Amino acid sequence: MSLQERITDDLKTAMRNKDEAGKRSIRAIKQAILLQQTDGSGTTLDEAGEIALLQKLVKSRQESLEIYEQQGRDDLAQPEREEIEVISRYLPEPLSEEKLDALIKQVIADTGATSMRDMGKVMGQANARAAGRADGKQIAATVKRLLSQ
Repeated sequence: MSLQERITDDLKTAMRNKDEAGKRSIRAIKQAILLQQTDGSGTTLDEAGEIALLQKLVKSRQESLEIYEQQGRDDLAQPEREEIEVISRYLPEPLSEEKLDALIKQVIADTGATSMRDMGKVMGQANARAAGRADGKQIAATVKRLLSQ
């Protein structure tokens, strides 16, 4: 089942259950997908594009959440938390720290990287292999740590 089909089914379920947070979040996903499809570029949204789109939605909400919490606006922060939770359901399961270390060690071995000068090669392949299961900052920090050992 494609992401769009899952979204449509889940929206119907959320409407039946009167789940306001679910409806709001799923409609935001549908809107982002529609905007992506009709942006005039002529590209289709594949699975990697869907994951990137969902990550972008989560990241923007996390940034808003941080701002609201700093300003003490819990009334605005709560909807952001709810939307992050709902959108995250559609993302692949995140890699644990141990699995991420193992993945990056494998990439380092495959690329033959030995120093921080090789970080670009390692980051490119690590980002491709992690494919939405790890944050770019987390990957970069792990690569730096492993290459500097």
